[in-house]
Amino acid sequence: MDTSDLLNLPVYIEDITHNRLAMDTSSGFTRVTTVVRCEGTGHTGSGEDVIYDADEHEYLPEWHPELPLPFAGTVQSFSQLLDNVSLFPSSPDRAEYQNYRRWAFESAALDLALRQADTNLASGLDKTFNPVTFVVSTSLGEPPSTDRILSLLEQYPSLEFKLDPTPDWSDELIEQIAGMEVVRILDCKAAYHGTDFGYEPDADLYRRLLESFPTAIIEDPGLDEETLPLFEGHEHRIAWDAPMTSLESVRDRPLNAGWLNIKPSRFGRISTVLDVIEYCYENDITMYGGGQFELGVGRSQIQTLASVFYPDGPNDVAPRGFNQPTVIDGLETSPLVPPLSQVGFGY
Repeated sequence: MDTSDLLNLPVYIEDITHNRLAMDTSSGFTRVTTVVRCEGTGHTGSGEDVIYDADEHEYLPEWHPELPLPFAGTVQSFSQLLDNVSLFPSSPDRAEYQNYRRWAFESAALDLALRQADTNLASGLDKTFNPVTFVVSTSLGEPPSTDRILSLLEQYPSLEFKLDPTPDWSDELIEQIAGMEVVRILDCKAAYHGTDFGYEPDADLYRRLLESFPTAIIEDPGLDEETLPLFEGHEHRIAWDAPMTSLESVRDRPLNAGWLNIKPSRFGRISTVLDVIEYCYENDITMYGGGQFELGVGRSQIQTLASVFYPDGPNDVAPRGFNQPTVIDGLETSPLVPPLSQVGFGY
């Protein structure tokens, strides 16, 4: 995969602006993100900062990093410029926020470069857009039940799901969900150390999941002396997400897992995302796209990456209407139809 033409696209940035978005989600919290806009030659390119801490978004509309504007260069030289620029007025609470914000700026610059060249991501890589299969990621509530799944299936009978199993999933609940045969991914969230939404390794839960969902992908399980033996012979079902933040981490992934959840914001740099995708192609690692509760252009961009690189995976890139507490009728169902014509980094 030759990515040099894309990275060497010229880009001219006259100004950078921001605006904040917010939405109540089906997981019971208010999601806040910031859209970063790069403007130049009458065009606007956009990216989305998906940091989960709402406080980190408060100052962005009034604060600008010390970027020398106007900027004239390439997508790659803009990325190199960001190496020497702080995108925060002070150090963020979590290290991964650096990549999340960097991705917003890099994707905005790429979007602008593609628009200024009157082209799109697929054409820039000499590839094509393809229909995108997707799954819906949803919470099961407190206490967990099948109500949300049943409600969604009543509206959209063909849906498939990515679910986050928790230690309080009973045998009865697991049996009910497994019997529906609609679960593609079970996200154990054992890699979210120091957060409010991670879980410790749980051998009993993992054993029940492996037995009850024999074809489901098991994402981000916690590995210790009790859980590690459970995954012997199931390495092809393991997917990594949160621990994957660089090409090196993908090369060193535990258990030589067969799946990778591609979330570009975790990698920060466009060049790194493309390098990781190429490595997966070359080493028979199956990919699918992952979402971060994007509220704006970021959702379209992860759908675009899925369309070009891994359209047939269980992509967690459903239209954002599926993340709302009340899901309306009329949402696009899987597979997402690719655009007939498109300019920029979007779908």
